[in-house]
Amino acid sequence: MLFALAWGLAARSPHTIIYLPLRRAALPHHHSWGRPLDLVLLHHRLAFPPSRWKQVRSRLGTGRPHTVVLPGQAWPARSIDDHRRVRHQEFRDHLRWDIAADTLVLTGSREAFELEADQVRALAEECPAHRARVPGTHCCAEIGMGRTRRHPDRRRPYAELHAEYSR
Repeated sequence: MLFALAWGLAARSPHTIIYLPLRRAALPHHHSWGRPLDLVLLHHRLAFPPSRWKQVRSRLGTGRPHTVVLPGQAWPARSIDDHRRVRHQEFRDHLRWDIAADTLVLTGSREAFELEADQVRALAEECPAHRARVPGTHCCAEIGMGRTRRHPDRRRPYAELHAEYSR
């Protein structure tokens, strides 16, 4: 649920850097590929260069609690046409990704985050019930990042973020 809230905040708060320190979390026993990374979500209006992340992280303190209230329609339903637009070469609202200091830095507009929100919402809302019905099953979201394979970006090729529900 924290992941879904962070995702929604990143979409709606163009002045906030959301940091989820995940790389030291215990990996599921069946996890045998990739490497765990921390996650930073931020709105593209910040124009934050990922290369600065290590310096910023080193200055972070313990933080302080904040209350964030997302609107009732935090996850608006997107039409099929919205999702089809992503495949067009002219479409530019993709999530951009970089890796810096063992951290996946995801940058995007509200549109870019909302286009992938269905995956995040399903992870938060549907996976707990699925795991309760069938204990031990795998429940995850594959979140698209970058331009489509059909119109690649050489610097940041298309990739998928594998987010797994575990409890």
